[in-house]
Amino acid sequence: MVSFRGASADAAAALAEQVSGSATVADDLFSVAATLRSEGSLRRFATDSSVPAEAKSGLVSGLLDGKVDAATLELVKDAVARRWTRTRDLADALEQAGVVAAVRSSGDDAGRLVDELFTVRSTVGSNSDLRSALSDPARSAADKAALVDSLLAGKALPATVALVKQALAGSFRTVSAALEDYEKVAADVHGQGVATVRVARPLADGEQQRLADALSAQYGRSVHLNVVVDPEVLGGVKVEIGDDVIDGTISSRLDAARRKIAG
Repeated sequence: MVSFRGASADAAAALAEQVSGSATVADDLFSVAATLRSEGSLRRFATDSSVPAEAKSGLVSGLLDGKVDAATLELVKDAVARRWTRTRDLADALEQAGVVAAVRSSGDDAGRLVDELFTVRSTVGSNSDLRSALSDPARSAADKAALVDSLLAGKALPATVALVKQALAGSFRTVSAALEDYEKVAADVHGQGVATVRVARPLADGEQQRLADALSAQYGRSVHLNVVVDPEVLGGVKVEIGDDVIDGTISSRLDAARRKIAG
């Protein structure tokens, strides 16, 4: 997930805690974040600690009143009244709050949301034509959004569609990086971690549940599994969760053996 330091970390956490589960609020926050990124003078004014909070709140009300949901307006007014370590952090935190709002709008479908985001990320990663179409700077944002609708509308959760479109906004280095971050936010909002599991063949339901239970016990929280079938692992299991890598694959053991013989 997006990393904040100092005062920004506290401010971003407070905003994420407050935001409601609303698709409308999510869209509003994405729009406000984009405006702050494109308007440097507004961004600097909104994060200037020497400017009274009342002045910043008044500016926000003048710009947004009647144009965004009332809950969005109150959240943005709260945001500009807080201290930010870096000027860019305000927009990043509002975008992250928008992601949280979209996730919460999915209700009890959190697991499905994580699965769908992972599936889209995997598809983009493996399909060069799709990846090029979504990253092509010559294509308009509207054109890319229409492409997402043609692929996902009616087949995925509305929250999934909204987050995939937001991944195209360019605040992350790549679409895949954005989607991976959103997966982690979606799981975290519901008190879960996310583990990417690479296996040579699909896991049976019982095997997958036992692995999930073991990881949940090890990490002290529920763990959602994203399972990738990769014939190159030959056998065994490779688990990536956060910064941890648990590699019990046959391919890694063969590599280790080859290095030992060569050395």
